[in-house]
Amino acid sequence: MLGSFPSATSLARQQYYARPQNAFWKILQAIWPSSPYCISVDSYEKRRAVLLSQGLGLWDVYASCERQGSLDSAIQHPQVNDLAVLVKRCSALRVIAHNGGESFRHARHTRTLGFPVVQLPCTSPANARWSFERKLAAWREVVELAGLV
Repeated sequence: MLGSFPSATSLARQQYYARPQNAFWKILQAIWPSSPYCISVDSYEKRRAVLLSQGLGLWDVYASCERQGSLDSAIQHPQVNDLAVLVKRCSALRVIAHNGGESFRHARHTRTLGFPVVQLPCTSPANARWSFERKLAAWREVVELAGLV
């Protein structure tokens, strides 16, 4: 799962999707309701353990950037991560999913890696056009495509 770049809250806490208004953890809790932990409220370490046990990895398209606030639209001077590292580090990789449009702008890079590439609706609260239910349905479809359910 590729995001664009962590929010200011996530950077401060050193945790992916740390902003409580972001639907990321709630969506995964709905997809994996029988998880041994309550993904949406447990500690970050437990959340990460659930993701790894389910076969889901997290990373960002951008290694660094300049940005005021947390909106993707404010990203300036981004430096793209070496996405080929995904293939080297993740031997079980089956699908590359981009969380939102800013991340998906770099699909031309991820498509060269030889895996299906999909765009998911952004879980950020800034993506108010999509209801939680619509986001959940789209995410569930991709998680199933990847064989993670």
